[in-house]
Amino acid sequence: MDDIGLYDCPMPESFRDKIGLTLSLAWLFYLGFVTRVIFGPLMPQIRQDLGLGNGDVGYLFLMITIGYTIAPLFSGYISSRLYHSGTLRLSAWLLGVVLLPFMFVNSFWAMSLVLMVIGFTGFLHLPSAIATITAEIQKSDWGKGLGVHQCAPPLAFVTAPLIAALMLNWFSWRVILLSWAVLSLVSALVFTVSSEGGAFPGRPLNPGNVKRVVSLPSFWLLALLLGMGMAGNAGILSMLPLFFVTERGFDLGLANSLIGFSQLSGFVVVFFAGIVADKVGHRKFMCFTLSSAALLTVSIGFLTGWPLVIALIIQPAVLTPFFPAAFGALARVAHPTLRSVTSAIGPPLGFLVGAGGIPMLIAQVAEHRSFGLGIVITGIFMLTGVPLVYFLRLGDYDDEAGC
Repeated sequence: MDDIGLYDCPMPESFRDKIGLTLSLAWLFYLGFVTRVIFGPLMPQIRQDLGLGNGDVGYLFLMITIGYTIAPLFSGYISSRLYHSGTLRLSAWLLGVVLLPFMFVNSFWAMSLVLMVIGFTGFLHLPSAIATITAEIQKSDWGKGLGVHQCAPPLAFVTAPLIAALMLNWFSWRVILLSWAVLSLVSALVFTVSSEGGAFPGRPLNPGNVKRVVSLPSFWLLALLLGMGMAGNAGILSMLPLFFVTERGFDLGLANSLIGFSQLSGFVVVFFAGIVADKVGHRKFMCFTLSSAALLTVSIGFLTGWPLVIALIIQPAVLTPFFPAAFGALARVAHPTLRSVTSAIGPPLGFLVGAGGIPMLIAQVAEHRSFGLGIVITGIFMLTGVPLVYFLRLGDYDDEAGC
């Protein structure tokens, strides 16, 4: 039996009216994203401390992705019981707690297990946040709301290497993670006390809801396209510190500083990109950003010196705007009441490909050839996604309420 409409959804309001909620969700997203991406800048020291090889490093990043992929089996059940508001609070608290064991981790397998839990914890936020934003904010302002929320990844890509470069001068990687745990726990307390919004249930991944979503070809296309986009940021960024140090001769501190500052371009443009995507259309915007970023990713694998730095700076500026458009499109591939289902399944599949499989691929290529070649292959993979954008079929549900 179709259960659409059996509960009340919030009345959508303007972006201006919901700016406080949007900013608080973006901050939580930022904390969780830094938790995942900071292991790239810290990995040279972690590898030395634990005696890891390149293949082991790729496996560790894969473990984060496995946890991220398992989470959809539970996130819908949790949000259907705790509502999206409760799920967001739970995710915020777990994020801080799960970082504490790193003070005691001394083996490859123990680290693998904790990283998998981090991936699981980090995912709980995303489907509830997307469902909350697209339900609480009117459709004409989705680009603004999702654009603010999607500022979190590029800001994390900027600050995570800089945090590592600064703090590694005085502290070990363990102390850095402990400090981030404390910040996350304090933020969870503030959010629990002051947050509002998301007071409606998610949908558990029961066979009926999943079947309705996975039967849509455009859903699979978007999951793959998200994977290609993630390959160009989270995928290669996790390996760039090792690439810069081992193959381009950079000092670790300088490498992390350059990588961090290079991501500022993505942070600057992402909010405005959401507005532009609303104007020109999601498909056209996704096509332009993905193709441009793919070519720049290929060039990063080839270049050296200042040309490499320039390509590194421009690439985030054209890739980061891809994501607000992609998540906006994801919200339109199925009925509005299934948004929490599409956002529970689609991003993890993309993350599995782009942030799990790609680092593993680059690490394996580096074992036999070089990190540079692995990055070039990643760019070519991204480029193959451009024609797929034209096959997307997105619904228009302007006159249908849903959450």
